[in-house]
Amino acid sequence: MNPRAKQFFEDIKNKHVFFLGAGISHKQLMPKFARSGAKVTMCDHKTRDKFPEYCSELEALDIELILGEGYLDKLDGADMIFRSPGIDYTKPEIQSAVKAGIEVTSEIETFFKLCPAKTVGVTGSDGKTTTTTLIAEMLKAAGYNVFLGGNIGTPLLPIIEDVTENDIAVVELSSFQLISMKQSPDIAVVTNLSPNHLDHHASMEEYVDAKRNILTYQSADSLAVLNLCNDITKGFSIDVRGELRWFSSRKPVDNGTYIDDAHNLVVSQNQTETIIMNLDGIKLPGAHNRENVAAAVAAVMTLVPDNVIRQVASEFPGVEHRIELVTEKYGIRWYNDSIGTSPTRTIAGLRSFEQKIVLLAGGYDKKISYAPLAPEIIEHTRYLLLCGDTAKIIREEIEKHDGYNPAELVIEMTSGLEESVKRAHEIAREGDVIMMSPASASFDSYPNFEARGEHFKSLVNELAGL
Repeated sequence: MNPRAKQFFEDIKNKHVFFLGAGISHKQLMPKFARSGAKVTMCDHKTRDKFPEYCSELEALDIELILGEGYLDKLDGADMIFRSPGIDYTKPEIQSAVKAGIEVTSEIETFFKLCPAKTVGVTGSDGKTTTTTLIAEMLKAAGYNVFLGGNIGTPLLPIIEDVTENDIAVVELSSFQLISMKQSPDIAVVTNLSPNHLDHHASMEEYVDAKRNILTYQSADSLAVLNLCNDITKGFSIDVRGELRWFSSRKPVDNGTYIDDAHNLVVSQNQTETIIMNLDGIKLPGAHNRENVAAAVAAVMTLVPDNVIRQVASEFPGVEHRIELVTEKYGIRWYNDSIGTSPTRTIAGLRSFEQKIVLLAGGYDKKISYAPLAPEIIEHTRYLLLCGDTAKIIREEIEKHDGYNPAELVIEMTSGLEESVKRAHEIAREGDVIMMSPASASFDSYPNFEARGEHFKSLVNELAGL
């Protein structure tokens, strides 16, 4: 057993531990802490009627509940506070607890603190889940025992006792997780940065600084992998304490990976360049996915043999909800890109196809600009179906753009995803690509982008008779 983890769970006996939010990681952690002898309190803004059965399960474990309005009012009674990433770290109640000397942490922060294994962390505005998964798959194929988790959805702290110094933990990290982190991974990868989550962050500067934390606590023995073609990530180079590797889709690098004009993936190290493979043959569509492969390879190029890299990169089918082929029926291909929660993600999806497509977009407004999306939709879309809070905003950006021609791009507003799918089916013609890539978050209608993607797939499969 991991001795640090064993000691941690012994030390929390009789401690008052507050869990802020009933998220995925806390659902596994709270019973574990209660069984270890901690006095557990769960605080959530939801009222009991929203999840009565779960509340009863927690109370059966002698876990106290503080629910609804004022759920953060009693934090001064805690010895330790675990914050869900969805709860703003800058809330006055949480900052008061920090100033009072109460340890405010999170599932992933504590995992990093107790983890004896090498850690790989991946963050960015776009591409982090695909890059994280590629890194994990390459390491697994090379024979490593890999623990995959973090923002990708799998809590790691509940299984910390099973992690040894010979393993590797590969973790996706969001800005909400990183904003309070006081440890950085041994290998840190930053895919790219662009405006995102400005409905939760006070400013773009706060968002960028949160991402920067993936490097802040690294040591001289650490490795940082940065995108040379993104101005913000390029600027992170001044924060690197250990080895710096670049990945690039436009020009050669001295140490790292780059994609040449023929789409060959080139590894550059010690003044030697090696072509690993041509990326035109990979299953993942689009230039952005070639960049994701380059980022992943830069992270593992000294850990994984070239032949294993080629095999995994060639065969990797992608991650669910990321330009995921749902079905092809009557010569029409339907793609689920529910991960398209920002304009930059949707732009990457649009650029993945050589033809003009039918696009389903719109959703929850994260208070970011949709102006950059307008010319891309005009260039890559023949029919646009919009719904949700951002539908009107997206339409206005397109209609005021000089390049907009209503004869070449039809824009239609719908009442929701069901109507958008129905209309797409009605107007589709043989050879069409239909993609749901909302360029917006899902919270106006769904708890998360996964639920939105599953609903889209069920609607499409129902139409296709599957």
